Amino acid sequence: MTDQPSPDARRGRRPGLFVAVEGGDGAGKSTQADALAGWLREQGHTVLRTREPGGTALGRSLRELVLHGEDGSVTPRAEALLFAADRAHHVATVVRPALEAGEVVITDRYLDSSVAYQGAARELGHDEVRDLSLWAVEGLLPDLTVLLDVSAEQGRRRRGLVHDRVEREGDDFHDRVREGFLALAERAPERYFVLDAQAGRDEIGAAVRERVARLLEQQR
Repeated sequence: MTDQPSPDARRGRRPGLFVAVEGGDGAGKSTQADALAGWLREQGHTVLRTREPGGTALGRSLRELVLHGEDGSVTPRAEALLFAADRAHHVATVVRPALEAGEVVITDRYLDSSVAYQGAARELGHDEVRDLSLWAVEGLLPDLTVLLDVSAEQGRRRRGLVHDRVEREGDDFHDRVREGFLALAERAPERYFVLDAQAGRDEIGAAVRERVARLLEQQR
């Protein structure tokens, strides 16, 4: 895997805080991202709550194409490129401007999802997919990536009967996704906060709030 970008490159010399919430399907990412955003607003912070794909009008169109098309309608390499295109536009038009304005940005999924899903599970290669996304976002990485660790079986049980094209993949696919996420966290432990998605919602939320509060304190 290529070296991590320098702290200045990652932060883009910006005053805001960038938090990504990652994990497999059914991990509870949206729930925790919403809870964190609500708490931060109560503390007086200006918060941008967004997601990938779907954080822009272009992203919503790509989301419909990639996630809700027929099985086999998008090849693995095309899937990786479409997600990278969405990410490039999302960062340039939404994420980076908010960070430069000093806001806290919370995104439900970011480039680690591409590395785990397309790089590991689709077997396109960690480094290849990661380098593609880093190029798309000009090296921008989150200050903190909250990884909600969920097994394929647990995720499937939580998702219930509603599945998009990626969620319909078998447990072996989702196991590779999980392994991809954990491999990323192992290689850069200073940026990741790994939590067991089986823990209670309130317990997870409290742990995330404590970690983010420490980051905000360090910025003062």
